Amino acid sequence: MTEDARDPAGYAAAIEAARDRLIAFAAGCTDEQWRAAPLDGDPRPVAVVVDHVAHSYEYMSGWIRQAVAGQPVQVSEDVVDGLNAEHAAESAAVGQAEAAEHLRRSGADICALVAGLSAADLAAGDGLVGRFAQIAIRHADNHRTDIEAALAASGLRPA
Repeated sequence: MTEDARDPAGYAAAIEAARDRLIAFAAGCTDEQWRAAPLDGDPRPVAVVVDHVAHSYEYMSGWIRQAVAGQPVQVSEDVVDGLNAEHAAESAAVGQAEAAEHLRRSGADICALVAGLSAADLAAGDGLVGRFAQIAIRHADNHRTDIEAALAASGLRPA
């Protein structure tokens, strides 16, 4: 991960902008696109992937709070995979309005949390808090661009 020298307000603004791009993308999906699973190797439909970003804001917020409080944060690929699998099973029928509201709510929460941090807080957990802020920015944009490209390649969305 590259070094990112943003302050807390800059991170929060970037998270909000990425979240808003994902909300706008989701709002433009047809029902066929919303229910498609266009990503190679990922059986989740667009609906679940979009809502997954909102869900990830919630668990990342918890981890940020733990790290800032000086508590150990147990994050691993297995932990994240488990959270993702649980979310996919619980959100298979999520609608566009519901996912957008989830993104607005959880995105606003993580933005407020990050904006209220100090520079020292960003360094908490040996820099883990700052890395979570960076991930929150990239996560929404990466999923959105991957889905857009996959939908275009499948002919479900103009390139």
